[in-house]
Amino acid sequence: MGITIRDVAQAAGVSTATVSRALRGLANVDEQTRTRVERAAAELDYVISPSASRLASGRTGSVAVITPYIARWFFSTVLSGVESTLQGAGMDLLLMTVSNPDAQHRLPPAPRLRRRVDGVLVIAIPPDDPQLSDVLKLDIPTSLIGVTVGDVPSVTIDDVHAARMATQHLINLGHQRIGLISGSIAGRSHYTAEYDRHRGYVEAMNEAKLPIHSDFEAHGYFTSPGGEQAMTELLAQRERPTAVFCMSDEMAFGAMRALRSHGLQPGRDVSLIGVDGHDMSELLELTTVEQPVHDMGRIAAEALLVQLNSEVQARAHSIVLPTRLVVRSSTAPVGGGE
Repeated sequence: MGITIRDVAQAAGVSTATVSRALRGLANVDEQTRTRVERAAAELDYVISPSASRLASGRTGSVAVITPYIARWFFSTVLSGVESTLQGAGMDLLLMTVSNPDAQHRLPPAPRLRRRVDGVLVIAIPPDDPQLSDVLKLDIPTSLIGVTVGDVPSVTIDDVHAARMATQHLINLGHQRIGLISGSIAGRSHYTAEYDRHRGYVEAMNEAKLPIHSDFEAHGYFTSPGGEQAMTELLAQRERPTAVFCMSDEMAFGAMRALRSHGLQPGRDVSLIGVDGHDMSELLELTTVEQPVHDMGRIAAEALLVQLNSEVQARAHSIVLPTRLVVRSSTAPVGGGE
């Protein structure tokens, strides 16, 4: 029979739980004890077993990530930041999707989390979603990404500011007829980012004393095909906008395709700007307000690990990461192509 964690504990004169904490590098073990445990493990040629460690510590070694979508760029990029951080900490990832209209009869996440995970990361679930409320009631370490709820640690951007920056860029270029490609019909979305980006657009337009035409808003549902359809609708107006703010880069990509299919060129005929900093934005020369999406996942995962590895409840922090305007050829001064 091979060497077990109990053998190491006996040799070091400590409990199995202390061996587990020491070999996993947790902070709540004094250095003298950690050194003694590591020496005993080395002498016995013992390599910590994940199952033994979890049994001794009472931990599962797993973290749940709850997200509305997986395939969309924002969510998959956030997940890459989360996964790389958790993998480095030796944690397993349990992925759950919610609020996806294509997934019928899916069980809510909260009942499936009990005794299965040590902590939870939630990506962009609306704050008033009952599924999020049920998860928070479990009272286990939790970090939020893209949404803020009470005193729960979170990582976000200022979506109002991002939208104002995008819209103001178009205003500064002399555009007055500025259209909007939003996610969904007003009042039908509870997603914080969409609401805040709409608010930022309206605030910038009002401050510039520019009219907001209902005919100049179309809905692209945060997909490239949706953005193409929305841009087609805007081009069908009797007086089309000279510039369009798209609430996401993916919708802007579709809008670009619609312009080209009508013989128009982004920037020369209609200026386009998005939000995200999508990997394809540079290739397609899209002006965008870039957000640090991968960092959002990484920082939220790090914050969760701090909660998991601390015996003392730390003060919750809500972190707002900066955005930046990246100007490319899809925006130009009004009338630049005339």
